[in-house]
Amino acid sequence: MQKLRNVLQGKLIHGSEQWSVKQAIYYNRHDLTKSHSLLFVSRNDQINWQEIDRKGPSLIISDKPSTELKNALENTTVLQVKSVAQAYWTFIEYYRGLFEIPVVALTGTCGKTTTKEMLKHIASKHWQVQASISSKNEPRQSLPYLTGIDDKTQAAIFELGLGNTGNIKHQCMIYQPTIGIITNIGVHHLDGCLNLEGYIKAKAEIVEGIKEDGTLIINADDANTKKISLKRFKGKIIKFGLQDTADYKASKVEFANTGMKFVLEVADETYNVFVPGYGEHQVYNALAAIAASHEMGLTIRQAIAGLRTFKQMARHLEFTTGLGDSTIIDDTWTNNPTSVEAALKVLDTVGKDKKVILVLGDIKRLGNFEEKYHREIGSMVALRKIDTLITIGKRAEKIADQAQKDGTSAEVHTFKEVAGVLELLTPKLDADTIVLIKGPMSSRSMIEFANKLKNA
Repeated sequence: MQKLRNVLQGKLIHGSEQWSVKQAIYYNRHDLTKSHSLLFVSRNDQINWQEIDRKGPSLIISDKPSTELKNALENTTVLQVKSVAQAYWTFIEYYRGLFEIPVVALTGTCGKTTTKEMLKHIASKHWQVQASISSKNEPRQSLPYLTGIDDKTQAAIFELGLGNTGNIKHQCMIYQPTIGIITNIGVHHLDGCLNLEGYIKAKAEIVEGIKEDGTLIINADDANTKKISLKRFKGKIIKFGLQDTADYKASKVEFANTGMKFVLEVADETYNVFVPGYGEHQVYNALAAIAASHEMGLTIRQAIAGLRTFKQMARHLEFTTGLGDSTIIDDTWTNNPTSVEAALKVLDTVGKDKKVILVLGDIKRLGNFEEKYHREIGSMVALRKIDTLITIGKRAEKIADQAQKDGTSAEVHTFKEVAGVLELLTPKLDADTIVLIKGPMSSRSMIEFANKLKNA
């Protein structure tokens, strides 16, 4: 505690210094759930002293006037600082500096949660790992995630969320990654980044956020990633992909039982790889995870062995037997044009010789480009052998409209809500039918609808 007081140049206003802090949060941005917490409290925050004391011992760092801070109760220590914002960044710099471990930060339009989970799965077999949870990747989660690193932690893996310009820069200032990964850059969050150029620029913030002498791992085949200037990046660049320009190259890619098989080529060596989960996009995820594992200090063979036992994530192109012995593909985790295209490509292979039913929901956060991208998906659908197309939601109607304009052979139905879809579908479902459900994770109704089809 005295060490913290010196680092933050704080003045002890109240309480004992004879205890140690175990986690840090920003008051009113994070829930106070544990004892031994450090709380950054802004000047304008209303303080609930009873709640803080109940969860004590607690440490308050604040730039409020002494008169207000002296209201602290018995179980609360208070340090007064000149500026709470300055103290926050000083603390982060100090805390991150305590650990010389590989710290990986990932971003991308699609595949970042899967790649992060693959990497975590591989690394956890060898090390004590701190990682972000599921796809809870908002910038405000960064401080608790960082302070989850302790003396036992040997590696850390964090997913970077992006809603607006500056988000990734902010998170990199906290995590100070030694390795950065961009899985791919498609189209998403155009409401926060104004247009595709703004979105690419926001993703590119990771390049400057990697620590000096760090490593950047990027998709060699991704058109939008190629638009990022790497001239100022002084570290090591590793590329993964299916083309010859990749350092980690996949060839002989094929669908296998419950996953993908491919040959990995790295520095004149070849390896046979299996990754659970269908689709070419899953091969890219695996390549990024193997490259990062190797950069963190594991062998390529250790990474490949770890991948074999990876459990495919729920609602990520999750295959189940459903109503009438039909095959249900639940892809209700996230919804953007890139992930829709990836799902349709999987359907091209697994849907051969089957009756194909496609259920598509609204894509959100496309700003002024909403209609454009929904119509592009309609055109993608029209190129394929789809028996029935069902759209759910006002925005998704444009998919149906464009598919019909482009001459789709599918029977087309549009619904404002999920109500009524199950009744339409049930008579169509049998062992020869495959249903792909693609919707946003914010749509509880679509997730519940998928569950009804699966659990029947």
